Amino acid sequence: MKASAWRKFLQDQREQYGKVLFTVTELAHVAGVSRAVLNVELARLRPQAILTKYAHGLYGLPGAVSVEALVSAIDSHAYITGHYALFVHNLVTQVPTTITCFTDRRSPRARERDTPVGRIEFACVRSDVYAPMPEGLIVSPAQALCDYVYLARRRGVRPEALLTFRNLPRLRTPDWPAVLARYPATVQEHVERLLGA
Repeated sequence: MKASAWRKFLQDQREQYGKVLFTVTELAHVAGVSRAVLNVELARLRPQAILTKYAHGLYGLPGAVSVEALVSAIDSHAYITGHYALFVHNLVTQVPTTITCFTDRRSPRARERDTPVGRIEFACVRSDVYAPMPEGLIVSPAQALCDYVYLARRRGVRPEALLTFRNLPRLRTPDWPAVLARYPATVQEHVERLLGA
């Protein structure tokens, strides 16, 4: 396919179906070529900014793929939490440098990867801590705080030493006790101290 045909196909997919991320197999099928031939085409299309490689085997329109779409495509069991979610919910002042995701899968691939949307880290966590949201990939503010403290303590770091928290008292909602109950006692105590500070 010519570059103009690729550009039109990708834009049509985005406008008509909201699809912005494609596997190598999907692209090979669209072009009617083998994966080997497609790899040559991809090498030609990427410098022309028609396609961007977002992760191993995942391509899309430059600048069109969201963090949520990419995380979901890389690991369908992962959800976004920790520092990134705290920042989205306006609970910390520092801009995150890494997008933290919790998953229940132990992946043989790299746990951290650099992507065009930012550095993504996948942390495999215990089944009682793992709690994906029914809708959306970014967890609630309460769960984001608990997950952040859980991961920091697992790494031997004091959570309050890395971030400046704000608006934490608003986390005490009716579902707060149920969220907190999923975590080890040490995490529960640490989170309660943060909310009382």
